[in-house]
Amino acid sequence: MTDQTALPLYLQGRFAPVPDEHSAADLTVRGSLPPDLDGLYLRNGPNPLPGEDNGHWFTGPGMLHGMRLRGGRAEWYRNRWVRTRELEGHPFIRENLTIDLTATPANTHVIRHAGTVLALCEAGLPYWVTPELETVGPYDFGGRLNTAMTAHPKKDPVTGELHLFGTGFAAPPYLTYHRVTAEGLLLDSRPIGVPGPTMMHDFAITERHIVWMDLPVVFDPAHAGRGGVPYRWEAAYGARLGIMSRMPGSTHVRWYDVDPCYVFHVGNAYEDERGRIVLDAVRHDDACFRKSWGDMGGPTSTGGLPGVLEPGHAPASAVLYRWTLDPATGRVCESQLDDREAEFPTHNETLTGRPYRYLYTVSGDGIAKHDLARGTRHTHETPGSRYAGEAVFVPAADATGEDEGWLLSFISNDDGEAGELLVLDAAELSVQAVVELPYPVPAGFHGSWLPETEERRFLS
Repeated sequence: MTDQTALPLYLQGRFAPVPDEHSAADLTVRGSLPPDLDGLYLRNGPNPLPGEDNGHWFTGPGMLHGMRLRGGRAEWYRNRWVRTRELEGHPFIRENLTIDLTATPANTHVIRHAGTVLALCEAGLPYWVTPELETVGPYDFGGRLNTAMTAHPKKDPVTGELHLFGTGFAAPPYLTYHRVTAEGLLLDSRPIGVPGPTMMHDFAITERHIVWMDLPVVFDPAHAGRGGVPYRWEAAYGARLGIMSRMPGSTHVRWYDVDPCYVFHVGNAYEDERGRIVLDAVRHDDACFRKSWGDMGGPTSTGGLPGVLEPGHAPASAVLYRWTLDPATGRVCESQLDDREAEFPTHNETLTGRPYRYLYTVSGDGIAKHDLARGTRHTHETPGSRYAGEAVFVPAADATGEDEGWLLSFISNDDGEAGELLVLDAAELSVQAVVELPYPVPAGFHGSWLPETEERRFLS
């Protein structure tokens, strides 16, 4: 029997990987699933092979967890590894020191664009998977994508375009912007000037701009080749936010210096009535980043995982923040939106890049709804050893308000018990339904709701 106390935190309790792939049908539902939840909920996350430790929470091979909902029923649940070249044993850095962009864990996010489901990880190319969670292979947009692809692309809800970027660490360009049409054609790639190999995990769009985050977590060659993720906090690098026009061909970025911090995840961004750029995200200060990075396996000290408070730990300084960038004055205003720890912010994606009111986050005590207009927070608590994952918002079919819809979240257990799919009414944070799973679901990263209506549109 494995001594759990001897394992790193990212292999214990609710983070413990599952050893097998499963399929289950006609799952038990407590409560009532809304009839217009007709589609597939997918979530990605790292899941090392039995007996393996990849050295960092971020580097375990990706496993997809999926549930098909239709007609008030939970038709099936499946979990499948994304069968990448890395999972087959191919190295990311070859013997001739070139990089294999297909040797990626594909473990961070999963989206669908132009009818194609993609498992994402910022280290390399996405992997094409089927709606049944089977792996097709690496996906490079018909040979047009020659950089890595962020795990956090942004789809414009009006144009249908997908905005994304790739980062590099060996040599410039360290940042490349890409734009994909609503039909799935990558037709625009531009190098963007940044001074070094920063770990840019996320970014934002507004109706007319791209928002970059050039922050002081950078590639550390001293730790390259030792396993894990060789990035560390480097205060001398500086911290700044950049605004770039979405006009075709634009590469000019106006930079705004900000207080040193790191951002794993953006909530949303928009242009206000005065033409200022408003960015909402979860801000980690120096101490919080070093603590969380250490327990995830990075080259720094110990501490708690982002968005998770272990018993006896002081509150983490990972909180919702707002940056307001004023092109007229060149100034930036920084303000904290909430004083409680948060991570994995989500919103109604029909308002991506546009003014909005509500954000949903995950904390140690459950799922929180933030009313940014009133400055209030309401929490649905998950009791005992049960912990919520990222809450994906699904708008109701006949919604007239921003928060009319549901939140979907896989529930993981510290005690190794089977998981659940939690369905909350997003307006009230009340429980709409719980789908019982026959197997544990480890804590993971990000997911998406793939409505059946959208799939039919691309297949027709």
